[in-house]
Amino acid sequence: MPKVSGLEVLRALKADERTASIPVVIMTSSKEDKDLDESYKLGVNAYVVKPVVFENFAKVVTELGIFWLLVNQAPK
Repeated sequence: MPKVSGLEVLRALKADERTASIPVVIMTSSKEDKDLDESYKLGVNAYVVKPVVFENFAKVVTELGIFWLLVNQAPK
């Protein structure tokens, strides 16, 4: 994202009571432990490193969608 990092967006979302409870999945190319740790400290719900190969990326996105729509139990 130009000019704003994903962690900055996450920080802003979790700091605002109107958006703090929205589940957030980070899809990133970063495998850095510091990014992973900071994301979870800020309240991310899942951290996914994007596969480079498009077919693998598409599969991961499909599986994430299935998880969040069918498997995950959200509050009512």
